[in-house]
Amino acid sequence: MSLALATPVTVHAPRSEAEAAEIVRAARGPLAIEGGGTRSGYGRPAQAAATLSTRNLAGIALYNPAEMTIVARAGTTVSEIEAALAEQGQMLPFEPLDPRPLWGGAGEPTIGGVTASALAGPRRIQAGGVRDSLVGVRFVNGRGDIVKSGGRVMKNVTGLDLVKLQCGAMGALGLIVEVAFKLLPRPQAGATLALDGLDDARAVAALSAALGSPFEASGGAHLPARGGAPARTLVRLENFEESIRYRVAQMTTLLAPFGRAMRLDDAEADALWRDIRDARPFAAPDARAVWRVSTAPSRSPALVAAIGACMSVEAFYDWGGGLVWLACDAAGDAGASIIRGALAGGGHATLMRAPDAVRAATEVFQPQTAALAALGASLKQAFDPDRLFNPGRMVARH
Repeated sequence: MSLALATPVTVHAPRSEAEAAEIVRAARGPLAIEGGGTRSGYGRPAQAAATLSTRNLAGIALYNPAEMTIVARAGTTVSEIEAALAEQGQMLPFEPLDPRPLWGGAGEPTIGGVTASALAGPRRIQAGGVRDSLVGVRFVNGRGDIVKSGGRVMKNVTGLDLVKLQCGAMGALGLIVEVAFKLLPRPQAGATLALDGLDDARAVAALSAALGSPFEASGGAHLPARGGAPARTLVRLENFEESIRYRVAQMTTLLAPFGRAMRLDDAEADALWRDIRDARPFAAPDARAVWRVSTAPSRSPALVAAIGACMSVEAFYDWGGGLVWLACDAAGDAGASIIRGALAGGGHATLMRAPDAVRAATEVFQPQTAALAALGASLKQAFDPDRLFNPGRMVARH
């Protein structure tokens, strides 16, 4: 069944959380939540005639380098936060992706969008995901109440943990107005080792050996042969310069059974990791559908092969093979039945990009069991009983 897609035309842009709460209390219809507008192609299409924007809820509210925490309003751009952190030699641990290459948006990604989508980059295998670094959140629920959960510094994180519920909820459980993150020191140095010419299975075996070693890799990815360029398998090491020299030598020896590992120029390596983080091999205006598939690394090469036996597909691997990015024809269900059928043994698949009509008619996120669906519905009822926030963004019935 197709859905009638509504294009939001009224935009509310409150300048304070109190004003945001007032708008929610006065709302007479659904509200599409938006930050920088760079993730509008993620999830199902908005089913609302009005937008509630966080663009004026911006600015760093508190930054304490000594405590290694930062508090920022939801509309604060990621670039502003990263620039402030860089001055103090610190960083967001989870390497947030830039959504613009994938969806082609022209806006600026915001920290609220990062929190709501919970999409982490290559460093997730070492530092954890977005929710692992999120220690506090303020949000407006569907009744127009301002709710605080967690704290502004680690020692004050107490009470019922609503922080994790809001992270990744795509705005369906409330309007996030402020977030607090714990930070990490920025590595003083880094090195990327590359193995050329490995097939997918051999590459994942090499990555598993690297990530299972004591040498603390912060990235492990495989780019199959493409456009005349050979396949390339990448392992990233980060820390102090003295540590890097030792670990590069040890990792090179460890990887020797898979071929000669070459250390890449820093500029080339940095560009490659950005491309992997942002799924740039499938960047817009590529018209194909894009999937983000999580499974056990040991299963991922066979999974891609099984999908490829049924339809034309292109893939690359991150998180040591535990994350597979797929591009395929966007027609029909954009390959959902084939991809999720191949995943029957374990894992989940998210349709990251497809035309609006396809996303409206297809389960964008991995279908839930009946028990999980019932839990999600009860949470929606508790936080947003009138179904005001992003209705239909995650599942049709919400």
